[in-house]
Amino acid sequence: MDIPIMDGITAEIITSNRIRTRVLFSGPKDGIPVLFLHGNVSSATWWEETLLALPAGFRGIAPDQRGFGDADPQAKIDAQRGMGDLADDAFALMDYFGYAQTHIVGNSLGGMVIWRMLMRNPARLLSVTLADPGSPYGFGATRDAAGTPTTPDFAGSGGGLTNPELVRRILDGDMSMESPFSPRAALRTLLLKPPFVAPREDELVQSMLATHIGEQDVPGDAVHSLNWPHMVPGIWGATNATSPKYAGDISKIVECDPKPPILWIRGSHDLVVSDTAASDPGFLGRAGFLPGWPGEDAYPPQPMVAQTRTVLDHYAAAGGSYKEIIIDDAGHVPFIEKPDAFNAEFHPHIQ
Repeated sequence: MDIPIMDGITAEIITSNRIRTRVLFSGPKDGIPVLFLHGNVSSATWWEETLLALPAGFRGIAPDQRGFGDADPQAKIDAQRGMGDLADDAFALMDYFGYAQTHIVGNSLGGMVIWRMLMRNPARLLSVTLADPGSPYGFGATRDAAGTPTTPDFAGSGGGLTNPELVRRILDGDMSMESPFSPRAALRTLLLKPPFVAPREDELVQSMLATHIGEQDVPGDAVHSLNWPHMVPGIWGATNATSPKYAGDISKIVECDPKPPILWIRGSHDLVVSDTAASDPGFLGRAGFLPGWPGEDAYPPQPMVAQTRTVLDHYAAAGGSYKEIIIDDAGHVPFIEKPDAFNAEFHPHIQ
């Protein structure tokens, strides 16, 4: 992957005891570490402006996660472990640099990795920043704030419903706007709030095109179901790993000890993670875009924001703390769309 990096950012290929991958850095080598985890169909490139804006004395670290960018293409995600492979990769990166603890920041899929890290080893996290994170219960196939499955087999989650046109255009290296399903169009209309156009749009699109594609990557393998919408999660790749089937025991987030302070910061117009998410089968069925929808009682849209708030309310009631911030006029990546507003909350949180 040959994507230009910004002045002040350095890149290095490192090999931890888990994976070989590209890592971006900012700030002094002896600074307080802040580890950034990117979302699905992206890479560490998406964090560059945020890395450069860190306060003095902080060291920014952003890896290409397994399955994306310049991560080893032979390193696959076992979806049956949920976010386990990616969480273990993050802890291994900390070990590689000798960090007992770091601040940690995750967007979308990266936020879901942090949920798993909280389950596994919260003592290693100085603070947590969740930027438009996926629900702790995963993506799709749940009906309420408690994460109750819509069907016993979690139909409607995993990679089986991934738009094949988007996948094809990633494989083709499409940088155009000729299709509403091209990566650039998805960036402008789904991830960002129009009419905003990212200053480094070409680099972000190149990053999307560096997603590893295949039955063991994105979108992963698909399995047919008798339950609507007739797809259940397979066992490979990041998208299958987001299924609630593999989310793990969410009570471990609430019960974790110690409890690092959490900043939950999200865009007011996020179409990717919301209670009516644009690619959620329940929402698409209700809107008439997926035929055969069995109705609101059987398969409502997943209340993703309500699920996150409920888990964090329980976290606070159990002795933790969190702060929810909504950034106006922003979509799924407010750290790119509204960096000043994002950093005004983020910087005091880590300081």
